[in-house]
This record gives sequence, C-alpha cells and structure tokens, in this order.
Amino acid sequence: MTVAVVQFGGSNCDRDAVRALSNLGIDARRVWHEDGLPADASGIVLPGGFSYGDYLRAGAMAARSPIMAEVREAAADGAPVLGVCNGAQIGCESGLTDGAFTTNRSARFQCEHATLRVENADTPWTRAYDEGEVISLPIAHGEGRFEIAPDRYERLEAEDRILFRYCDADGEVTEAANPNGSTGNVAGVLGERDTVAVLMPHPERATLPDLRAGTDGQGILSGFRVAD
Repeated sequence: MTVAVVQFGGSNCDRDAVRALSNLGIDARRVWHEDGLPADASGIVLPGGFSYGDYLRAGAMAARSPIMAEVREAAADGAPVLGVCNGAQIGCESGLTDGAFTTNRSARFQCEHATLRVENADTPWTRAYDEGEVISLPIAHGEGRFEIAPDRYERLEAEDRILFRYCDADGEVTEAANPNGSTGNVAGVLGERDTVAVLMPHPERATLPDLRAGTDGQGILSGFRVAD
C-alpha cells in the first residue's frame, strides 16, 4: 500500500498525514497536485489546510484541479480515499460524497478537541472501533458545518453512510455537543463505496503518543491497510 497525500497550494497538513501514516507502517508520500497521481498509488489522502486560501468557498478551487478527475476514477475503481478537514470540503465539492461543509454556526474558527460516536463500525475506517464507541479527535476549522438536503440526509442514514457524529463524553448526541451546527451532528460520511470517506476532525493529529493528543486517530488511518 502506497498512499499519495495530495498537496495543493495552501495545504498545511500534508506532512502531518505522511508522518502519521508512516508511524503506522504505511508507505506515504506527498504528491503535488499538478504532477498527477503516481502510477503506484493505491490509496489517497486529501489533507487539511486552506487550499487556495479558501477563496470562493472552502475546497471549491482545489476540487477543480485536474488531479481530482484521477482521484474520482481511482475511487470508482475501489482505491481507499480519505478527505480530512479541507480535504473533506474538497471531497464534497468534487462529488466524492454528498453534502457540503459551510461556515460554523459560531461564524468563528474553532480549534479544540471533539468527542465523536462511531455510527458504522463496518467500514475500513472504523473497524478498529465498536459501534457506539466514543473517541476524541482535534478539530480546527472555520467551515466545518455539514449541510445536506433533508432527502439526501435520509438516504445517508438509510444506507448507513454516516461514519461519526459529534457527541458528549457519554456518547449522547446533543445540541450542546455539536461544535459547529452540523446537520444531525454529522462529523464524517461515506461516499457511494465504503472505501471513500470524508471527515472534519483530524485523525492524523491524534496518532503520535508524544504529542499528548491521544491516539484515537490511529484506527481511522489504519483503514488504508484494511482496504488494501
């Protein structure tokens, strides 16, 4: 498994993603978007940051980079694709998943730890956890509020494509536990295939014990091995 971490102008979590994956024994390398996907890439990360300065809206310009056509083709062929934070915004903008991420309810940038409940443990990204398990991951975003039309939200629920919901420490999904106003407290969703996922929290920032941010993100990134 060789994971391509796609770097756009303004990406700032690409090195973090490579380090976190490498720490798990997964070969990962940064790929400049203009260079296209390497022939040996069998997995893809769309990392966090502020691609193109979030002009127009977060992820909109990066989603139109030619490499994203290659990413969509790889995803359709079953390659595991994970979009994190700005990468989640790019994933939604490019049609990898339903919905969109918009301005936080607070209208402020929020950087804090969030607790999440695992909604579907039968995916490559969540098999390290139990359904209903509560994990903690950092968030750092100004446009993290997940929005989706009611009929499409119902479809996500019916097809079990909601990966994580924001919750309190006891696993209760409450308005108070929703840091950004996301519809249904949604923090992460699947695409049409369970090998494609986007989430707003940062698993790569919760993988290295020395950083004292916990290691709950390891299970998500280990999904590249499960999907291989």
